[in-house]
Formats: sequence, structure tokens, C-alpha cells
Amino acid sequence: MSVIDLSAVDVAFVDDDEDLRDANVQALQLAGLRAAPFAAAADLLDRLTPDFPGVVVTDVRMPGMNGIELFRHIRALDADIPVVVISGHADIAMAVEAMSEGAYDFIAKPYAGERLAETLRRALEKRALVMENRRLRALAAADEGDSALIGETPSMQRLRQMIRDLADVDVDVLVLGETGTGKEVVANLLHRLGRRGTRPFVALNCGGLPETVIESELFGYEAGAFTGAQKKRIGRIEHSSGGTLFLDELESMAVSAQVKLLRVLETREIAPLGSNELRPVDLRVVAATKIDLADPQARGDFRADLFYRLNVVTLRIPPLRERRRDVPLLFAQFLARAARKYGREVPKLGRAVERHLVENDWAGNVRELVHFAERVALGLDEATPPASAATGRPGQSLPERLGTIEANLIREALERHGGDVRATIEALGIPRKTFYDKLARYGIARAAYESER
Repeated sequence: MSVIDLSAVDVAFVDDDEDLRDANVQALQLAGLRAAPFAAAADLLDRLTPDFPGVVVTDVRMPGMNGIELFRHIRALDADIPVVVISGHADIAMAVEAMSEGAYDFIAKPYAGERLAETLRRALEKRALVMENRRLRALAAADEGDSALIGETPSMQRLRQMIRDLADVDVDVLVLGETGTGKEVVANLLHRLGRRGTRPFVALNCGGLPETVIESELFGYEAGAFTGAQKKRIGRIEHSSGGTLFLDELESMAVSAQVKLLRVLETREIAPLGSNELRPVDLRVVAATKIDLADPQARGDFRADLFYRLNVVTLRIPPLRERRRDVPLLFAQFLARAARKYGREVPKLGRAVERHLVENDWAGNVRELVHFAERVALGLDEATPPASAATGRPGQSLPERLGTIEANLIREALERHGGDVRATIEALGIPRKTFYDKLARYGIARAAYESER
């Protein structure tokens, strides 16, 4: 058998029956799956590693090592590699046993080819998620801030894929996201995953510097360019040449600096203050903003021509409220990190913490979740929501703020009465139907407040 590159294989198909094996591999290939045949379990195990991105299909009854033994070897190597067991009628009991030990699925003979293909497509999706999260966790080991992008929701999968696709492309990128969503994390990944990763990553917060300072920070200056300029200074743009310039809070940049930045972006040349010399720069800009600069009203005095020049590619980071399914996964990461940081054991979560994870709207996004995890790790009063959660977020309309207050009063009443509907209704003084209508409106799960037995 020729050596098979498993990194380019979707399905490793193991069966000692040559005709059946080849027929299945051909059918899977026609279904769009990259399938490779193996005549014996040992042939596959000699090549299999924990970074195998695909799925294993194995017959149960084979000479030498049977399919169940192969599954157990694979599980010991990497428990997350999906294994689909194919069994004849006499071997179904063995296949069920493998399922109980963690096999992905078993399919009884005879089976339709499309049934197998559909099962394998689902298994490949699961494997892809596992491999993606491993990759991000590996990055997080070097820089734990990257864990902000861990998640299984489609929006986060798309975002990570776009980051990978754009990392090695010399195109300016606009990152749109609310405060605390991880805009600098995205910029850092775009830098580190591409060819510029060994060169400087230079960050500048446009909102943190006064107008009189930002131009000298961006463009640099020559000695004597202005009072106090005693020696030459290289600006952030020139320092980032060959690497990446990250401009945070771009919407706050002074208009005078916007004009000069636009010229630099168009010419890829820079003239420091006090100099007429034009210096070429190998520039890639990643700019971040928390407002939609495409909206003229939101844009205000931000130059439209600069926005259109930067808006070659826009990456939008979804806020936590749009990917609630990722909150528990993120929280687990942040809690483990906080426990290590403070030298504590990872605490067991109480019901109040679990409810808060589900019901809080996380206006501060990942940053707020990190701080909450740190409070829980320290054993502080994790059940007490911050004031903004009780009274609404800044910028909410009056009806929205009143709704937030009403929802929190209902939660408090449920908490006091252990989820008892009659006692809660009496305490709130509202009809039963109104009570259930409000639970549905605010997404409150009454069962979560039932007293623990």
C-alpha cells in the first residue's frame, strides 16, 4: 500500500474485505468525501496521530485486531477522533458496547451509502470544531487573551475562518465590535498568523491621546520640529513598517490626523513632522471601532473618504448576547485561568452563578465575563449583579430600562420563594397569566429558581 497522507483525508475506512472496502471508499468519494482505504487496523494505527482531522470507519469483525480493539486504541490516542463502527447482525451487541464507551455511531449492515455519508458529514463537523478549539487554546497558552475568540456558534466559526483567510493577505482591515468584545485580540491574530508575525505589532489608542500629541505619535518628528523636540523620534507608522499598525478607537481620531493618515494609506509614504523627506513604509493597518462608521449619523465628523479607504474588509465581532451558547465555554476558560492566577482551586458553581451566566445580557461582553470569573474564583458575592444589570444599560430607552428593572424584580421574587409560582405571584401582586407572559418576554427560566433538594 502506498503511504497515505492522513492530513488530507476526511475518512479512514478500515475493512479486511477488499471488494466491500473499495466500493465504500468509491461511494464516499462520489459523495464528496476524501476517503482512504485500510485493509487492517494496524495499517491505520501506524499512521494515525492526534492531529488527524477526519473520521475513522471500521468494520467490527476483522482478523488480527478487530474493530472494537481498534476503537479502544484510537480512544487512547485521542478520545475526540470520531469512530463509526459498522457491524453485521451478529456483532450488534459489540457495536452497542463501543457506543457506550464513546464511539460516535454504529451502522448495521446492510446500509444505504447516503446514510453512512450523512453520518460522516456530521462527525466531520464535530471534529472540525474540536480541532479549531484546540488550535485556539494552543494560541491561548502563548497569549491567554486569544481565548476570547473561543466559541462554537456559527458567527464565531465564520470570524475565525475569515481571520485565517486574511492573515497572510496585505489588505487593511476594519474591526467592528462593542467595548470588551476582543478587537485587539482579532488584530493580534491577524498579525501573528500571517507572514508579518515576526515583525512589530504596534498599537495606538486614538481615543487616549489629545489632538496635539496623536500626530507626533503617528508620524514621528525630527529634532527641533517644535518646542521640546530635542531629538528625532520614529513614529508608530514607521515603526510598524513590515509589521502591523493597530489603531484602536479609530472613530476618536482627530480630523487633522485623519487627513494625514489617509494620504499615508494612499501613498504608503510618510513625512515626519519637521521634515520634507518622504520615507516609504511597508504598511498594513488594522483599525478598530465600536461604532458603525458606514452610518453617516454615527460617523459624525469622521472623514467618509478615510472610512472607505479602510473599509476594504470589515470583520464584525458579535457581542456575547448574540452568542449566548458560547458563554459557558468562555466562562470555564476564564474561571480556570483566574483560579491559577490567584492560586485557588476551581470552585464548584452554585445555581446563582449558573443563572447569572444564562440571564445576564453581558453589556461589557468578554471583559465583563472575565471580571465575573475572577470574582467567582475569589469567592466573592458572585450572586450580586452589578448596578447596570439591575437598572439597565446606558443608552437604553426608558421602556427598555423599565423592562430591565421589572425582569430583575421578577428574578428576585423567584429567588426568595425558591421558584414557587403561587408565592411569587402573590408577592408580585400580578395575575398568573401576566406572570407567565412576562417570563416568556424576558426569557426567565422559572425552573432554574426551584429550591435545591
